[in-house]
Amino acid sequence: MFKPIENKFSFSVRSKIIFAMNELIKRLENLKSEIVNLKSHLNLPQKEQKILELEEQMQAKDFWQDNQHAQNVSKEYNQLKSFYDFWFSLERDADLLADLLRGSARGASEADIGYLKNQVDELEKKYQKNRFVALLGKKYDDHNAIFSLHSGAGGVDAQDWADMLLRMFLRYCEKKGFSTEVLEMSRGEQGGIKSAVVEVHGAYAYGLLKSEAGVHRLVRLSPFNPAHTRETSFALLELLPLLEEKETIDLDPKDLKIEANTASGHGGQSVNTTYSAIRITHIPTGLKVSIQNERSQHQNREIAMKILMAKLKTLEEEKLQKEKQEIRGEFKSAEWGNQIRSYVLHPYKMVKDHRTGMETSGPDSVLNGELDEFVEKYLEKTADTQIMADR
Repeated sequence: MFKPIENKFSFSVRSKIIFAMNELIKRLENLKSEIVNLKSHLNLPQKEQKILELEEQMQAKDFWQDNQHAQNVSKEYNQLKSFYDFWFSLERDADLLADLLRGSARGASEADIGYLKNQVDELEKKYQKNRFVALLGKKYDDHNAIFSLHSGAGGVDAQDWADMLLRMFLRYCEKKGFSTEVLEMSRGEQGGIKSAVVEVHGAYAYGLLKSEAGVHRLVRLSPFNPAHTRETSFALLELLPLLEEKETIDLDPKDLKIEANTASGHGGQSVNTTYSAIRITHIPTGLKVSIQNERSQHQNREIAMKILMAKLKTLEEEKLQKEKQEIRGEFKSAEWGNQIRSYVLHPYKMVKDHRTGMETSGPDSVLNGELDEFVEKYLEKTADTQIMADR
């Protein structure tokens, strides 16, 4: 008497399981299609060739004779290999999971469905978290980067704000798996920093950080005056691509004015006793770069030349871009007052990007390096402009 009901119940459960499996297969097929399409924009064959070239360098007997060079090569290799392996394994894992779903569609239990759904969810999350690299198709987007932070109007509040931003960007880089090195830092007398220069190594470091270049504005109750009045502070981030050797410019030594001075700092045996601080001026353009970290003069000169090369290359690109923008009637001057983003901590909490309209009421997470939403919105907003600019 009850057997037909049991059979009907079993048939109903089995139908739901088959339907759920088919839905998971469709999701995986869509995901696989998106992965394949995105991979076509990532220049993976070129990256694989670069990985092989770096492996060959690392296998040389004299590779570790120049320790700093060896470390840089090793970093670049690890980052490229990690990036390449991620996209290769993501497509492979989607294929394997699709095969598993098809093979077990009729014999799966409800528990199996739960497990397989979690696997599909995880793959989709990995893809979504990394998919916007497809928007990074502009020249230098896949390069390493150098950024400098400068405190602006606002005195010690601005210096503290620059320090907060430095922490935010370093945390963001850490979350993205980038390696960072602070090349120079000038601290304020009462706290915070006046300026800092940071080198960033990682896949698409320049492309991901370019959304942060510009003036950042902070509104808060000042912790640096007895009345705790509401203060507005500004800080500027400048970003440059770290050029590869083949991209550097041949400079005439006659066009360079190189000056060595004693380095200023917080103390130490060599501070103010050796001429380690370097300032290089490119006479034709007037561009200047100063590095005075507590390194040797040779090291500081190498860093300064690296930054000068990047500035000159960027200046060339900006001139070309300006000409194209003026032809299309789009050019606008970039001025100090044109902040790209505002961070309000009082009387309410909000972070708003003035270029994209993206905003959040959670500034604490943003200041802790959670920048992905702002970066992605910026890349989406500028994707069409980038394509036009590259034509």
